Amino acid sequence: MKFLNEIMKSEAYSLNDNKISFQRYINQLTVYHYKRSNLYKKFLNSLKYKPNNDYQIHELPFLPVRSFKQFDLLSVNKRDIYKTLHSSGTTSNLLSKIYLDKANALNQINVLKKIFFKTVVENKLPMIIIDKKNNFDQNSYNATIAAIRGFSIFANDIVYLLDQNNNINYQELNKFLSKNKNRFIIFGLTSNIYLNLIEKIDKNKIDKKKFENSILIHGGGWKKILDKKLNHNDFNSLLSKNFGIQRVINYYGLVEQIGSIFFECKCGYFIPSNFSDIIIRDENLKVCETGEKGMVQLLSLLPTSYPGHSILTEDIGEIINDEKCRCYGDGKRFIIHGRLKSAEIRGCSNV
Repeated sequence: MKFLNEIMKSEAYSLNDNKISFQRYINQLTVYHYKRSNLYKKFLNSLKYKPNNDYQIHELPFLPVRSFKQFDLLSVNKRDIYKTLHSSGTTSNLLSKIYLDKANALNQINVLKKIFFKTVVENKLPMIIIDKKNNFDQNSYNATIAAIRGFSIFANDIVYLLDQNNNINYQELNKFLSKNKNRFIIFGLTSNIYLNLIEKIDKNKIDKKKFENSILIHGGGWKKILDKKLNHNDFNSLLSKNFGIQRVINYYGLVEQIGSIFFECKCGYFIPSNFSDIIIRDENLKVCETGEKGMVQLLSLLPTSYPGHSILTEDIGEIINDEKCRCYGDGKRFIIHGRLKSAEIRGCSNV
């Protein structure tokens, strides 16, 4: 798409209002999918969508995130599918299916690089991955493996904390720590980091001081440690107390919408890049005001092989007005409160 070629040249974040161009581009992307996906077209026709209209961002249609579990939604020929991503879950659950062609996969990587090098570090670093090395199908894999593969491009040296039996590989870990005495990245799902790096690891078998200058990045996986009753502050405090790690960055994103990944800024907020936006909606799908909790709608300019550019998630969020935050330009500041519980939404301010 012509507009995508234009915006791919832009920086990750701008110091000015980017809403006008984003609105124009997201309208073009909606029309693009309307013309190329029969299933998506039927859905939009049922909503009386008019492809010639210039909609405000909040007026554009959105798909419930569960749609990707129930239907095969794609805007390209199946023969052009390069990779298929699946949401994480048990085999008994329906999994989302996200279809990427080569162009979409490449754009995803390029934008991830723009965002990562702006918000986390400016160059590649050694990385400890809090998981085991997995053999997987190169063309089809779940969200966890997709995250590991995605973040591994920022590593110039990698060690996996766990061996194939899910035991901590102290020999490889200590070899890594001896070789990489300066800054390095630690990456993993939140639950994996807690269960292995905080609870399981024998601190007498490692040099804890070597972790002090590391950058720890985590996201997702809170469900497995709900019984620990931890919040983000507790999690960060444990890492600081046990290892002296001072820089802990939470990230937010979902496999159903590539291009929307958000790294927590130093003020504690997620901020959309030039390629994404966020809207908060109440139980009646009306737009919430700043400071009100509601369901998170995510928008991204990157999904071109499937109509995932406007999705209503099952997460609860809130847009925050904090004039003191100067991180990453003038985008919206938001926080995530957790996952929607069935029949619990009662309106923006009462979530």
